[in-house]
Formats: sequence, structure tokens, C-alpha cells
Amino acid sequence: MLRSWVLLGAHEAAVSGGVARLGRTQRVWLFGALAGLATGLALWASTSVAFDLRFRAAGAGDQLQDALRASSLLIEARNSGTDNPADILAAARADYGRLVGALYARARFGATVSIRVDGREAAEIDPLAELQEVKSVEVRIAPGPIFRFSEARIAPLPRKGELPEDFRVGAPARTPVIEAAVDAAVEGWRGAGHAKADVGAQTITANHDTQTLAARIAINEGPALRFGSLELDGTSAVSARRIRKIAGLPTGKPFDPEDLERSARRLRETGTFRTITLREAAAPNADGTLDIILNVADQKPRRFGFGAEIESTEGLTLSAFWLHRNLRGGAERFRFDAELGGIGGDSGGTDVTLGFELGRPATPNAKTDAFLVGEIAQLDEPEFTSDTASLGVGFVREINDRTTTRAGLGYSFSDVTDASGQTQYRQIFLPLGVTHDRRDAILNTSDGYYVDLELTPFFGLSDSESGSRATLDARGFQEFGAQAALVIAARVQAGSIFGASITGLPNEDRFTSGGGGTVRGHEYQSLDLDLGGGLRSGGRSFLGLQSEIRGRINEDVSLVGFFDWAMIGEDSVPGSGGISHSGAGVGLRYDTGIGPIRLDIGVPVSGPDDPSGFQIYVGIGQAF
Repeated sequence: MLRSWVLLGAHEAAVSGGVARLGRTQRVWLFGALAGLATGLALWASTSVAFDLRFRAAGAGDQLQDALRASSLLIEARNSGTDNPADILAAARADYGRLVGALYARARFGATVSIRVDGREAAEIDPLAELQEVKSVEVRIAPGPIFRFSEARIAPLPRKGELPEDFRVGAPARTPVIEAAVDAAVEGWRGAGHAKADVGAQTITANHDTQTLAARIAINEGPALRFGSLELDGTSAVSARRIRKIAGLPTGKPFDPEDLERSARRLRETGTFRTITLREAAAPNADGTLDIILNVADQKPRRFGFGAEIESTEGLTLSAFWLHRNLRGGAERFRFDAELGGIGGDSGGTDVTLGFELGRPATPNAKTDAFLVGEIAQLDEPEFTSDTASLGVGFVREINDRTTTRAGLGYSFSDVTDASGQTQYRQIFLPLGVTHDRRDAILNTSDGYYVDLELTPFFGLSDSESGSRATLDARGFQEFGAQAALVIAARVQAGSIFGASITGLPNEDRFTSGGGGTVRGHEYQSLDLDLGGGLRSGGRSFLGLQSEIRGRINEDVSLVGFFDWAMIGEDSVPGSGGISHSGAGVGLRYDTGIGPIRLDIGVPVSGPDDPSGFQIYVGIGQAF
């Protein structure tokens, strides 16, 4: 939030005689010179050299020089080849305000700026003059000394309010620091329930003799308010009752901007709305409540998409989905998925999976979503074939902005054929999980971390065994340099089956390793256990590590180096014993804006012999 504020002082900022300077006579608006920002400018592109430009800022350091040049429309016009005299003059006149603003932002309140167009000060040329041509422009800037705060006072402050560290006596009096201090004070009061807090009286005085700036700003905190009703502006295919329930605005509770953002996020996460705007009513109600006005625009209700991923051993995987974002007028989300895997690969035959998910937000309350899921699959893996079906219902509950929990109840059936013969599994399962996500982005994370923990007790029917299956997925990311020039990423996965034998769960639920999700460089599910009699199986425990170093080559392309390791075992304790393997390799990423296209080439480093020599992985999004 940028609050408007006035600089009043004992000195004058003016454009007079062609020189923008801080004078020494009367109280004026220090930012009066910024009026040139309103000047309209249309720069015509040309490859020719339009006019000669000399830009000089004697005594300015490199950073200030860069800031001045970046703010100059004349430099932009010169670089784009503008040759229209009217456009050049407009740019010159606007540059007074832009350059003075850049100087004030760096505490240079004693600066002078002169801009001469063919030897005449631009400020003295009639803006409507019909110039025939412009041959040369000269910009001369004398930055002057750095002014420091002699006084830095904002009052009153909320009990938990904090001002920027640089807003203090003796620090450089940069205008962005004052703006940030004002914003911090106002937002502090808003966070304390004073929704209409704003800037009151203010006096900011520059003293050229002492090269100091005194800032005295009063805040009008206004009354403490409570949330009123959520008023809908516009139309939507989602019912008003359901919109209010999804938003979950805490009517009657003290106003808090974080609650507004939380309501907006809940509406966004439904995927039903294209735009969401929440704004406060212009004035509070007589009872001390403040109504909130919501405007939404719906997404197109239906969507379909497809994807493809290829690995050198597993082959091609094709997927498609059909989605309805508002199935019954309550922002219900229905999605149907189909996938064909292992096409043309050496990892068994073709796998077929069909599934659906029906989700209903704000069921039973704003913090909880309900879902119904189902899936049937036919898997043709190297060591087994399986026909499976499952159906489940559950809830996802929001704990805070970053943490969710989930619980469900389901039934699964599997008919598995392997070296030991044919086995049927019938189980009721109760998945319980928690996710904490602090990543800055999902498909292309450069900073933050992610942790997902799940425990699934299962209860066997007929001759099926009972027990529990637990998994952990933890990921960390650290960026270095400007625009995440270097990113170090690491992932730890662990799993355990306890209370049941190694064959107590269907083969697809046991732990194997190899492939893009575990150890790149080894064939898909190539690490398994030999149980004798020709029977090979996944383990009861798993421990894996994936690590990457991602270095940006340019704005779109990154080079990646990776090392992966994993171990599976017959007992339930991850890493306590068993067999392991590792792989390493390099990759390229091409950023598409929505997620990088990924190409990885991995080779085995250790573990059982892998005849493939290397593996290739292509997909969208980072490996993890």
C-alpha cells in the first residue's frame, strides 16, 4: 500500500531558469517536480541514431548513476532510435521530475538537474513548440550531499507495530524509507482491527545548512471495527450461499487483513473463479462493523488436458483428464483421469489406469473440504501383474495458510499374479496425513521446503493381513544469487510397512526403487528383493535421497547436476539393512513460464548390475 504524503520544509523544490534545484526561501511540496510524470510519451521505434545524448552526473557513484539512467526517458528514447522532435522534448521535460525523484529516493535533496535541448533549457521551451529537429541533448546532474534524518517520528503506533530499521535519526533520509515507515504504521493499525487507519497531519522539513531531514507524521488510526456481512457484486454460476460459505469471512470478529487474504485464497483454491476481488466498504456501519464487497468472475466450467512423459526403459506415458469446475452450482470439482504407461518400454507391458475425484469445498465448514475418489487399474510390471480397484471418501482440513491435514476411509481390491501364484487382497484402509508447504512455487521451486507425512492403517478382509504403511517426503530448497542463479535442492523419502509381512500388502504398495521418482540412472523399479523361488518383491522399508544443483545459464535455460541414492529392506526400519543403489547425471531445464521442460540423463553409480548403461527422462516440471 502506497500512502500519499507531503514534504513541507523551509526550502523550495522548483524548476526555474531551466534548473531543478532545492531553493532556500519558502515552504513548498518537495515532490512538486514530479508533476512531469504525467506527461504523455509515445516513443517511436527506429534503428537509426536519432539524436546525440550526453548524460553526466559528476560525483555520483555507480549505483546512483545506474538508478538515474534507469529512470531517464531520454535514454530510453535514444536507445530506441526516437527522432520525432515533439517526443524528444516531452521526454526531456518529463525527465526533470523522474531524475529528481530518483535523487530524493537516495537522500539527495540538494541536487540540481539541467536538461538542454540544442543548447536551450528544456523547461524554457514551449511544450507546444513545433521543433523541426533535435540534434543534441545534454543532461547535467549535480547530486549534492546525502541528507540524513534529524528526526524520524510516526505516532501513534499500534502496540505490535514495527517500523523499518532505516527509519531512525542519523540514517540516510531516503524517500522509500519514509514511505515504508508510513505503510508499516498504517498496516499495523489495520492488523489491530482499525480498518480505516490512514495518514493524518505530516510535516517533513529539509534543512540544507545541516543537510538533514526532519520527518514528523501523525497517524489517524480510526475506530476499531468488526467484520460485517459479505456483499456480492456481480453474478456467478455458484450460488451466493456457497460463495459465502467457501470464503468463510468471520462476521462479527475484529477486522484483520489476513482474514481477507485467507478468504480470497479459499475462493482461488476452488479453481472455479477466474478473478476474485475483495474490497472494504467505503464507510463502517453504525454498529461498528465493516461490510466486505466481493466481486468474482467465473472460469469456464469445463476443461480438458493431456500430458506425456518418456523414460528410456519405462517407455512412454500418456495421460489425459476432463474437468468440471462447478458440477452442481456449489463449486464442486469433478475430474476424470486416464493414463497409459509403459508404452514401448522394457518394464513389462502397458499399464492402464482410470480414476475420478469429486471434491466439494467448505464441507462441512470453510476450513474443510470433502472428497470422493475412485480408481481401477491394470498393471503389467516386470515381476507381477495386477488388477485393482479402490473407492474412498475423506476430508482435507486447513490448519493455517501453509499446513493441511487429511483423513479418509476406503476399500481396495487387488488380484495379483506373480511367481508365487495368484493372490487376492481385500482391505479397508484409513489414510491419515499432514502436509506443510513453504515452497515459493510448485513446478519450479527455488526456495523453501515441503514436508508430507502419511500413516495408513489397513485392515484385511478374508485372508488378507492387517498392519500399517507409513511414508515421509521431505524437500528443501536454497537459492543463491540474483534471480535464483544457483539453487541447491534435496529430497529425503522414507517408508515402512509394519504389523504385516512383506506380502501383506499388494505388490504395488511395497517399496521399490529406480526411475525418475527415486534413483535416476537405474531402470524403473530395478531395485527389489529376491524372496527365493523366483519371487522378486518390493521391500517393507525404503530410504532414499535425491539431490540437485541447478545453475541458471540465461533467463530461460538452466543446467542441472544430480546424485540419487536409495535402499530397500526386508524389515520395517528404513536404512537398517538391505540393498542399495545410486545414480548420477546431468540435465537441462527450459523455463516455459508455467514450469520448466525437463531433460535428465542419468547413469548407474553403484548397486546391482544395470545393463541399460544410461537412462533418459523427459517431462514438465522439476524432478522434485
